[in-house]
Amino acid sequence: MIHADGEFQASAKLRDAAQVMAAEPVSIQLRYLQTLTEIAVEKNSTIVFPLPLEFMKLFTQILDRNEKKA
Repeated sequence: MIHADGEFQASAKLRDAAQVMAAEPVSIQLRYLQTLTEIAVEKNSTIVFPLPLEFMKLFTQILDRNEKKA
């Protein structure tokens, strides 16, 4: 019963956080950077830095245009 109440409270906090992040999209980027900082503090030697898929699409479009011009 105590565990279920904890899960309920956690889900409510996650819902609230999602609403805040939806209202301020830059908050997602800031949270992402904060997470990277926390990882770096743990002295890991490798940090995987994922790129947004939209960036990759733009990059491939630029490459396609350059190939057509050549």
